[in-house]
Amino acid sequence: MVGFFFFFFFFALVRVQFDCGIHPGYSGMAALPYFDEIDPISIDVLLVTHFHLDHCASLPYFLEKTNFKGRVFMTHATKAIYKLLLSDFVKISKVSVDDMLYDEHDIARTMEKIEVIDFHQTMEVNGIRFWCYTAGHVLGAAMFMVDIAGMRVLYTGDYSCEEDRHLRAAEMPHFSPDVCIIESTYGVQIHQPRIMRERRFTDTVAQTVSQGGKVLIPAFALGRAQELLLILDEYWGAHPELQHIPIYYASPLAKKCMAVYQTYINAMNERIQKQFEVSNPFDFKHIQPLKNIDEFDDIGPAVVMASPGGLQSGLSRQLFDIWCQDKKNSCVIPGYVVEGTLAKAIMNEPKEVTLLSGLVVPLNMRVHYISFSAHADFTQTSAFLHELRPPNIILVHGEANEMGRLKAKLITQFADQNVKVLSPKNCQTVEMFFKGEKIAKAVGRLAEKPAKEGDVVSGLLVRKGFTYQLMAPDDLHSFTQLSTGSVMQRQSVPYKGTFTVLRHRLQQMYEQVEAVAKADSPTLKVHGNLMVSHEGADYVILQWVSDPISDMVADSVVAMILKLDLQSMFGGGERVKDARLEKDEIRIVHSLLVSLFGDVTLDEEIQTLTVNVDETVAIVDHAKKGIECKDENLKERIKVALRRIQTALYPLDA
Repeated sequence: MVGFFFFFFFFALVRVQFDCGIHPGYSGMAALPYFDEIDPISIDVLLVTHFHLDHCASLPYFLEKTNFKGRVFMTHATKAIYKLLLSDFVKISKVSVDDMLYDEHDIARTMEKIEVIDFHQTMEVNGIRFWCYTAGHVLGAAMFMVDIAGMRVLYTGDYSCEEDRHLRAAEMPHFSPDVCIIESTYGVQIHQPRIMRERRFTDTVAQTVSQGGKVLIPAFALGRAQELLLILDEYWGAHPELQHIPIYYASPLAKKCMAVYQTYINAMNERIQKQFEVSNPFDFKHIQPLKNIDEFDDIGPAVVMASPGGLQSGLSRQLFDIWCQDKKNSCVIPGYVVEGTLAKAIMNEPKEVTLLSGLVVPLNMRVHYISFSAHADFTQTSAFLHELRPPNIILVHGEANEMGRLKAKLITQFADQNVKVLSPKNCQTVEMFFKGEKIAKAVGRLAEKPAKEGDVVSGLLVRKGFTYQLMAPDDLHSFTQLSTGSVMQRQSVPYKGTFTVLRHRLQQMYEQVEAVAKADSPTLKVHGNLMVSHEGADYVILQWVSDPISDMVADSVVAMILKLDLQSMFGGGERVKDARLEKDEIRIVHSLLVSLFGDVTLDEEIQTLTVNVDETVAIVDHAKKGIECKDENLKERIKVALRRIQTALYPLDA
């Protein structure tokens, strides 16, 4: 449905919201988007495409009345007009709306939270990269491209591929996105050529005023209003016979915003920029402002452009109620209007209308629909998508039937290109799955010598957002704000045997056993990292820099030393089989299994150990050396662990 609009894009735990508008056919809380369907605090980025109410008017509510904590971006021109437009919206709403969504103070507070972005400027938030293109449509309107982990989504917002009197046409991105979320306002309709629409418009206006009638042009204060004023001012300048007939634009807001238009001349097309070098094109010679209806001398023919465009309230509705019964008068509807508004209703030419007073009167004035709406028609949409070539198209911002016809036609046109076309309903979730390669860029010392195919590259893999870098540990502080650290482990193990026996056993278990010269105690270096020192008559000290391999070596050495100490206590070089030794042995096995699997319980009476890994249970019968487990993978892991423990406890047996 056109009007109230916002769209979400989710990637893993990253959330992007596009636009934050209201439904112009409703008021108060009923006009809000379905905020109950989302958790505002979970949204990382909110991107606003342009200043029209159906795309930005619920932003003050969202920023000030919810728990949203993300960042908001829009273009410079959009932010400048946003404040003026919503301040006017609040003033009008105070008259007719009981449940106001926000006030002027809320709007003012949002201004410091809104960040601006230039066209083609790349921003990054929480790993999300995005930039924007010119969308045409209205001053400052943007199409946003969002890049998350290499997967790109283009959101057009409202766009137009046709250059008009003051705006450039929408840009074409230089590459194809994975997903294109595109407006479908006009569906399969095709606009008349622009020159024909301008001629129909000026002919209708000239014919009406020449016959003594009045022309009402209901238009939103900004956007198409400036375009139509440029056309009328030029036409009046070329027809002196009409210059005695006044043209008014009845919007104090439009007058305020004209200063913004003059500020952003460089954002407009070349025609306006060249004209601005000679004179200000928005300093109209034949058009004058009209603040309110009390200042209007309603005598004789006249042309009045008044807001709002839907004829729901305001000056445009007041003038309509006064003029609608006179058949000499005309109402020119210059663009798309939303279902549920009076402007939409009179396009069907009803015989009667209901005034604001409640009185039902005949509709005698002529109603003309001449679309200057800066939305893409089917020809533009089709050409845009053919050149863009996205594999996935999502249709939004359109009336359901028109959107359905557009979907069917696009499916037919792209039938041979394997393009997916979707038109989700409100609150319907669309899921898409993408397979992408993760590429790590080697930097620092690792990048000095290019790796060849088959080479093993060893380093630290550092992730920032959705980018990966591979670097040597010593380069970590140079390329990141991270630093490396190490943990020195020191453990005292009871041992009353001789150091000669200990060295002999270690040499049987490990190939890398070296004697280290140490003045105070005999010391061995095992596996290049583990230092074993016989510092006292009753204990051995183990010391090593912690890492997975050294920790495993230390565990096995501890088990071996404990076993040697047991054998020395019971006076034998062979394996002792008495009950006390068996009890000590199963405790050692239990301790080592706990270090490997975590949740391990011991029942000394029946000599069993119960291993629980992610709710998968294995029973180890220590006496019979058996394992009961339904999960073969876990059973094999325990079997390997027990074999290693056995080797550590009884290296000669192994």
